[in-house]
Amino acid sequence: MKWTLSAAGLLFLLYPASRPWHDETTAAGAAASMGSTAWVLSHLFAMIGFILVPIALLQIHRTAAITFWVGAGLTLPYYGAEDFGLHAVAQQPNILELAESVRYNPVAVTTFALGLVTMGVAAVMVALKLRTTAAIVFAAGFALFLPQFFTPPVVRIAHGVLMVVGCVWLAWDSARSEAEDPQFAAA
Repeated sequence: MKWTLSAAGLLFLLYPASRPWHDETTAAGAAASMGSTAWVLSHLFAMIGFILVPIALLQIHRTAAITFWVGAGLTLPYYGAEDFGLHAVAQQPNILELAESVRYNPVAVTTFALGLVTMGVAAVMVALKLRTTAAIVFAAGFALFLPQFFTPPVVRIAHGVLMVVGCVWLAWDSARSEAEDPQFAAA
């Protein structure tokens, strides 16, 4: 569990830290960002992180793990479109129109938001159960996942730092608690 959640945290840091940050309001900037291999890898890091977290949560809080999986299931299709779809259209002359239609499709953006909020709820469930500073930092990272998209790159990278701190701290804190009290896990 501690390695799974720690790996997820690292991936959530790599997501904004390795993402290309060009001016995506211009066709050249959008093509430079979305057309790069770094774009594909950075978004893939987040997707794998969303898969790893509930695996680790199974040992901490099963209901939160299931709730997180629902949220990830709602979020991952949007990430796939953002990652692979926008990468595929990056060289089209109308990239800005295409990117907007992918990103702001009403059903896609709604499921994306609902998924991120659901994962935030699952993380708060963990914080409410454990009532530790590590769990609160973990919950804060997921509660801020949606709002961070509306901030500049430096804030998004800082959010990645919050995510790695929260995930790694919770992983090691939970592993220590489980070693001290075998009844710690689940429910």
